[in-house]
Amino acid sequence: MDETLDIRNEILRKIDRKRVTAAIFVDEEGIVSGIASAEEEASKLGISVLRVVPEGGEVREGDEVIRFSGTPQQIVLAEEILIGLLAKPSGIATRANKFVKATKGKPKVICGAWKKMPFSIKEMIRKAVITGGASSRIESHPFAYLDKNYVELLGGIKKSLEAVAYLDNVSKVVQVKGRYKDIASEACEAAEAGAQIVFIDSGKPDDATRIVEKLREMGLRDKVKIAFGGGVNLEMIGELQDLDIDMLDIGRHIVDAPLLDMRLEIVDIKD
Repeated sequence: MDETLDIRNEILRKIDRKRVTAAIFVDEEGIVSGIASAEEEASKLGISVLRVVPEGGEVREGDEVIRFSGTPQQIVLAEEILIGLLAKPSGIATRANKFVKATKGKPKVICGAWKKMPFSIKEMIRKAVITGGASSRIESHPFAYLDKNYVELLGGIKKSLEAVAYLDNVSKVVQVKGRYKDIASEACEAAEAGAQIVFIDSGKPDDATRIVEKLREMGLRDKVKIAFGGGVNLEMIGELQDLDIDMLDIGRHIVDAPLLDMRLEIVDIKD
C-alpha cells in the first residue's frame, strides 16, 4: 500500500461531493478559550464557520461551541484540529476562573507559569489564563523580577535591588524563600532595599503570617505588596484569604488543568 496515501480520502471517496454541517459540543460546563485560533484554522481548511461562541463564553454540558460546514474530508480534519485548539485552552480558562471565583477578587489571582511552557504554546496558555479572569503578570506595567537565581548571582537581596535601582518606572519584585536568613527577615530586607513586591514562594501559609507580622512590626507593610505562591490549590483558598496578602500566584494547578471535554457531531448532510 502507498504510504503517502491518506486513508481518510479513500474511506470518504464516494461521498466527497457532499456538503456536511457539523458542530463541536461540550460535555461539561466551563469557559471557552481558543476561539480566534480555531476560526483561523477553519479558514485555512476551507471550512465555513456558521456560528461560534465568543472568547470567554460560559457553556454548560451539551452546549454548542462552534458550527461549521464543509466537505466530508474537511469535517474529519476539523475534528482533529479544532478540538485540539479549543479543549486545552478552555480547560485552563475554566480552572483559572474557578480560582478567581473562589477568591472573589481578593487576593488577586495571577498565573505566570505560562512563561515556563514550550514556546509554541506559550501564547495559547497566556490567553487562556486571561480569558479565565486571572492575570498573566504580577504587574501590569514593567517590572524587574529578581528570583532566587538573580539574587544568588548578584550577591544577595540588597545587592540585587541595588543592581536595578537605576531603572525608573520599573517595579522591583523579589522572591523570598528563606535561603539566606529566616524568610521574614528576607522580606524586611527586600522592603527596606526598595522592593515594591515581595513574593513569598514557599507555599507555606505560616511564612506569610510571619512575614506580615514582621513587616508591620518594622513599619514596612504599607511599602510593599505581598504575593504568595508555591503549590497553591483550590482547597487552600479559604485559609489564604484570611491572610494579609495581595496576590496569589497559581502555577501548575492552572496550566496543568485537564481538557474541557468536547466532541464533534454531524448535524446535516446534503448532496
